[in-house]
Amino acid sequence: MIKAVGVVIPAHNEEALLPSCLAAVRRAAGQLTVPVYMVVAADACTDQTAARARGQCASVVEIGARSVGAARRAGVEWVLRRTRHLDPATVWLACTDADTFVPRRWLSRQLRYAGRGWDGVVGTVTVADWDGHPSRVRSVFNQDYRAWQRRHPHVHGANMGFTAAAYLAAGGFQPLRTAEDHALVNDLQAAGARLLRTTRSPVVTSARTHARAPGGFGWRLGTLAAAGEAASEEPA
Repeated sequence: MIKAVGVVIPAHNEEALLPSCLAAVRRAAGQLTVPVYMVVAADACTDQTAARARGQCASVVEIGARSVGAARRAGVEWVLRRTRHLDPATVWLACTDADTFVPRRWLSRQLRYAGRGWDGVVGTVTVADWDGHPSRVRSVFNQDYRAWQRRHPHVHGANMGFTAAAYLAAGGFQPLRTAEDHALVNDLQAAGARLLRTTRSPVVTSARTHARAPGGFGWRLGTLAAAGEAASEEPA
């Protein structure tokens, strides 16, 4: 049985989008009867990210690594210190991003899966605002996601969760600038964790045109846009 939940949110200069993210996480936390620890890992921020987080009743860890993997790791370590009196098998760690809006039942669904014996949950993302992207990007993205039903091949740090016991057995997030979520999933699988890949609880994330992580979600959307432009320039 899960006795505590930690929600870890890495952030680099996210003062504009972070408040909406935290409000959504609080709504999701309100569906639970166990303590929820919400922590923002403010990484190399030069804006009001940390202050906005504290103003939204979130705890803050400030680092200067400029690495999403290091930020997630620092946030998880903060939660593990707060829950060190508990068996790691009873602590659930959920991850999302500062530019992401989680649904109301996001955490309750993850805990329901945990109650069924899953060590981790790997979810999907969707996008509500495609401003700045050509229509082809939205079309290709939606086509890709419609090809998968309950089980999917995607990994998004904006939508995942796992027990602290599984996380520790896997060695935790690697301090990578990108693909730290993929690396953790690979390490969880190598450690024998039972992972559920589901499309039942997608989160809404940003489709901003300036990617933060090389090879990440924003970068992928940028490659789709570039591919579309190149195709349109080819001679008939």
